[in-house]
Amino acid sequence: MDFKAYKSLVANIVVGKSLPDSMYVHISAIDTLPKELSILIGRILTGLKIKDGSWNIIKLMKRDFRVALLNYPDFDSYAYPALVQSTNIDLEKLSVRTTSYQDSKNPPILHRKETFVKADYPFFELFKEITEEGEAAGLFENTRSIGFKQNWLKLIRTKGLSLDDFGRLVGEAKPNNETSEEIDVQRHLTAIERKKLSAPMQLLAKHGYLDGEFSIFDYGCGKGDDVRELEAHGLDINSYDPVYHPEGNIVESDIVNLGFVINVIEDKQERVDTLIKAFSLSQKALVVSAMLGGESLIKQFTPYKDGIITSKNTFQKYYSQSELKHFIENSLAEQAFALGQGIFVIFKNEDDAQEFLLKRQSYKREWQHKLIKSPKSVSNEFNEAKYQKHKELFDAFWELTLDLGRCPANDEFEQTEQIRKVVGSHKKALDGLTTLFGEEEFKLSRRLRKEDLLVYFSLGLFEKRKAYSHMPDRLKRDLKAFFKSYNQAIELATEMLFSLASTELIEETSIVSKERIACGEILESHSFVFRSDYLGQVTPELRAYVGCAAQLFGDIDEFDLIKAHFGSGKVSFMKYDDFSKDEPLLLKRVKVRLRDLDFDTFEYGEHYAPPTLLNKKAYIGA
Repeated sequence: MDFKAYKSLVANIVVGKSLPDSMYVHISAIDTLPKELSILIGRILTGLKIKDGSWNIIKLMKRDFRVALLNYPDFDSYAYPALVQSTNIDLEKLSVRTTSYQDSKNPPILHRKETFVKADYPFFELFKEITEEGEAAGLFENTRSIGFKQNWLKLIRTKGLSLDDFGRLVGEAKPNNETSEEIDVQRHLTAIERKKLSAPMQLLAKHGYLDGEFSIFDYGCGKGDDVRELEAHGLDINSYDPVYHPEGNIVESDIVNLGFVINVIEDKQERVDTLIKAFSLSQKALVVSAMLGGESLIKQFTPYKDGIITSKNTFQKYYSQSELKHFIENSLAEQAFALGQGIFVIFKNEDDAQEFLLKRQSYKREWQHKLIKSPKSVSNEFNEAKYQKHKELFDAFWELTLDLGRCPANDEFEQTEQIRKVVGSHKKALDGLTTLFGEEEFKLSRRLRKEDLLVYFSLGLFEKRKAYSHMPDRLKRDLKAFFKSYNQAIELATEMLFSLASTELIEETSIVSKERIACGEILESHSFVFRSDYLGQVTPELRAYVGCAAQLFGDIDEFDLIKAHFGSGKVSFMKYDDFSKDEPLLLKRVKVRLRDLDFDTFEYGEHYAPPTLLNKKAYIGA
């Protein structure tokens, strides 16, 4: 059976829980599957010698030629059972990977169990009753945030409920955290004065969007501190605020900034409408930011609607990072990319999104540019004397070649005409320079660039980006230079991404990475800590592992150290006061939890004494 036939059969399943990318069917309903699919599953069980009782749910992927056998031992006895073991079977590569959640404190859990089984299942009516209880309590309003145990328990506590020994809800749910009294919300009081650019504007500047090439519209500019700062630097910026700048023009612009606006709007539909309006005004990209806050912060205030109300009658809707991403993507039906904590960018054009993501996985590396001893002349067109005469030109060409890992195309090098006049063509320049400098550095650049691309494609799979209908010319050239085809690149990236689930692989690739960069520390066989400056030099598997965490959090340039945890599915980023000191002080630590797609931030200095890094020498390369 090929993937096309398999995909058609999965589309015809009539009993099971259907999600956009997969179908879940309980073992008791296997007989309802299309005959050919039942035969395939039977062959899998026989061929892999799968033991009876080792699984009770089968997950059939809709977009990949894969299935997974899932074991929920408490499926019948517990309202929201936890996953204990998953066996993933790649039907294309005939490979098997088993993941255990036995000791996990945050395993995946099931909801709506009645959808997995047939109507004559003994507990079908009980399962329906459990689901109705959850719906009545408002627990299924944001399904993306409840798939793991800890988020589920957190939501239940927020609703004022608890669970009994069978996972059933106990207590009376708070009615969506809403007060019965309507409050005259004073939105304008949330505007603050700043002495420097806001965080979203700083990130726009960092990514080159405030260099004067793009028009900017600050939608909800507040008291206008960002606007005055950017105007002073000659930028084309328009702004509007319903209270502080109502005379401003609401105009289409290349970049629209919706900075900390949606979190102060108490009406859900108005929040969505504002987001959609802002996106419609953007010609290249929309930047959206909102306040982040956890349960410990929210419980300090009075609940109001789906947020809180302050003593000044201002409203705040605090999000988690994943919740904010989900809200943006659901409202706009577009993909949102994290720039930082509570800050996302949404592109209008797919090519712009790809260029942005490619730059994230490309590293500016230092190259040696050392002539080898007694270089031979390549040809009459190129020799050492000619190189020395046009050294600046050839060094620029060689630098770009090493950055690309391949010969630059004519439109990729600004001085192409000079190269042609001096030596004839890019190809002749490359041949001559590899003879003068040796091939080792060029081979290294090719390997590193191919790793950049593998990490880029694997992170695309992690974020479930849409398949490319077209791609930038640079990416097309990269694919042609480093892979047989786009499909091969995706296959290799998929294999690498799936491998990251192996704790053994994370440990092994960390050890190899430590040898590569000749610094860093393996801490008691549970984590690898290294300088963030070396991220472009570690193995592609470790880069992808860290990259998944960065996709959730945003830019990590401010951090000095990275810690890859081997067994817990976590990555930590540490920022110090001054890493040039012998004993720098830790100011900020972010721990990203890949298994439940969220992170925790720890600040030091005000309430907690900042720890000192005592072994800094371990992180300095030779």
